[in-house]
Amino acid sequence: MAKDSSDLFGALFDPPSPTRTVPVLVPMPAPGPYSYAVPEDMVVETGSVVQVPLGPRQVFGVVWDDAGEKSVDPKKLRPITKSFECPPLKTEMRRFIDWVAAYTLSPPGLVARMALRAPAAFDPEPMIEGLRLTEGRPERLTPARERVMELAAEGHGWTKSGLAHAAGVSTSVVDGLVKQGVFETVFLPAPPVVAEPDPDYAEPRLEGPQRQAASEILEDVRKGGFHVSLIDGVTGSGKTEVYFEAVAETLRQGKQVLILLPEIALTAAFLDRFHDRFGARPAEWHSDLSPRMREKVWRQAVTGEVKVVAGARSALFLPFDNLGLIIVDEEHDPAYKQEDRVYYNARDMAVVRARIADFPVVLVSATPSVESQVNGSSGRYNTIHLHTRFGDAAMPDLHLVDMRRHPPERGGFLSPVLLRGIGKTIEKGEQALLFLNRRGYAPLTLCRVCGHRFQCPQCSSWLVEHRFRNQLQCHQCGHSEPTPDHCPECGTFDHLVACGPGVERIAEEVERHFPEARTIVLSSDLMGVKRLRLELEAIVKGEADIVIGTQLVAKGHNFPLMTLVGIVDADLGLANGDPRAAERTFQLLSQVTGRAGRTGLKSHGLLQTYQPQHPVMQAIVSGDASAFYEREIVEREKAVLPPFGRLASVIVSADTRAEAETHARGLRAAAPQVTGIMLLGPAEAPLALIRGRHRFRLLVHGRRNSDMQSFLRTLLANGPKERGSVHVQLDIDPQSFL
Repeated sequence: MAKDSSDLFGALFDPPSPTRTVPVLVPMPAPGPYSYAVPEDMVVETGSVVQVPLGPRQVFGVVWDDAGEKSVDPKKLRPITKSFECPPLKTEMRRFIDWVAAYTLSPPGLVARMALRAPAAFDPEPMIEGLRLTEGRPERLTPARERVMELAAEGHGWTKSGLAHAAGVSTSVVDGLVKQGVFETVFLPAPPVVAEPDPDYAEPRLEGPQRQAASEILEDVRKGGFHVSLIDGVTGSGKTEVYFEAVAETLRQGKQVLILLPEIALTAAFLDRFHDRFGARPAEWHSDLSPRMREKVWRQAVTGEVKVVAGARSALFLPFDNLGLIIVDEEHDPAYKQEDRVYYNARDMAVVRARIADFPVVLVSATPSVESQVNGSSGRYNTIHLHTRFGDAAMPDLHLVDMRRHPPERGGFLSPVLLRGIGKTIEKGEQALLFLNRRGYAPLTLCRVCGHRFQCPQCSSWLVEHRFRNQLQCHQCGHSEPTPDHCPECGTFDHLVACGPGVERIAEEVERHFPEARTIVLSSDLMGVKRLRLELEAIVKGEADIVIGTQLVAKGHNFPLMTLVGIVDADLGLANGDPRAAERTFQLLSQVTGRAGRTGLKSHGLLQTYQPQHPVMQAIVSGDASAFYEREIVEREKAVLPPFGRLASVIVSADTRAEAETHARGLRAAAPQVTGIMLLGPAEAPLALIRGRHRFRLLVHGRRNSDMQSFLRTLLANGPKERGSVHVQLDIDPQSFL
């Protein structure tokens, strides 16, 4: 019997019947992928980026590896809505996402989300309107028109602005030719975000030690396959130029390169150096990128158009088409640790990604982490040493200033020794750098009458005075309030006192002693990235006499006239219970003092300390880094701390202290008994209150071969479930103990 018209209408417009099912990983904290049906007219494969319904919403996801759900009836599943036209995620990228999720005990969907950070880039970029020369000729041929037509004579399409710029004319000249039919409209593919780097653009400037190091790196890259090289070189030794040779060789092989930097938004100098060597800048990937540029970089990394990306830690999750090398510059830097949603260390995950995809990775630092030092000495990493500076520039002469013998004047924080050094430096037309890793004017404000201390209402931390902005601010949650003129507790006026120094207070003291000097304060809370780059350029050009900065100044900057570095409070990083305190203090102070004398000028470093006999201080001034590392490694091994043991942190937070403590104690009671693993706590975290949430923590300590992940899975499975405001966060290999 023939169908009636309504049956025909239904046959024409009903969606096709699904024929198969696929697992799709969606960007949410689910334990695994969900099953979806594939419509008959849709072609998807493992790794395809798709759009699927999730509840009332449409979300993007990735067709994941077969989860073995063969018995699911496709008719009972919701169908995939759309398959995007971008290349599918490769097998090694999917394996990497699964590995990170399993290691960090994070939902795989949240890890996959980091690889799909630009949803607008999933479809091909639209063509752009351009112009192409026709057979027509203008009524009158001016020199400007002739230049335009000569450029376009080869038959290639041009954008209007690009053609006008190349010919050195205004766009109105091109518009006139279009009106006369000399050009026709065509559609062109979108231009690349950066020009393609040329590995042979400039001859590398390498001396004896650098040439030897570069030859070792090149040998590793040419061999292919997975291996890790550690470039351990003093500040100014030419480490960047050495690993540029590895980049060049990888480009010659037709592969892509990822260069990880701890602060890409602040490293304009690095981008310029890359341009000088390769004739083009790398594509950038960091939080300061505009959404439009983020889309372009993501899309062109996936298609292989972008050959080199320089980025912050999140760039590690870009799904490259043919990645062949990862460089991790300043590999020791704590900024590589992400402590939000998915807790991971980008340095360690870079090694994992290289191992999964079977290509080399290069770690670079003047002060390598203890973990990398141990891996180098054990033969797991190939260590390449650069003991001298490029161009025979000498390292700065470092001296300790014992603040017990040379105290500052009353109300001040700079010793007479350091002040004399600053005066002599600026008299010679050179620059001095004062380093204090503390933002604002003062870390604490109190009332001299009643003792009231200004504390954040949402966090267990003091409010920091920022005098330049006339504010008190919490550096944990961002809460701020105007600086009061009286005590809110006792009402007394003019008796509030700032305790301790920040960079703003040091700037005030410098201004008092050197009123004619040109001073710049570098701190992340005082300026945006663009202004910061301008300030750094001004320092390089010699437009400042005294620079006062936080740890921003420690990261790879090259200041030609900088000959004195003064550390205002060298003991600051040692005043906590962090097991990495000595290592981090050594690294930070070594990096900061390394800013001096990089161009060969005689340079000095003065470290103000109340603990001149501390091993860290002695190691820095002696220049004997190996002795420091040997001592630190022995101490770590005795205590079975990383890399000889393993740590994991379990942070329990809730709206009330009682909820957090009860849940933490419940987890402790549910802990399995495992040989070689010890559970410590629960105890209130040093920062017990952040953003109004109370925090308790448990610390898991195990031997190097301990199965920490299985222990934690069992702990969570047996323990109380998260209810109400309770939230549990796991941090494998924690870097922060606050």
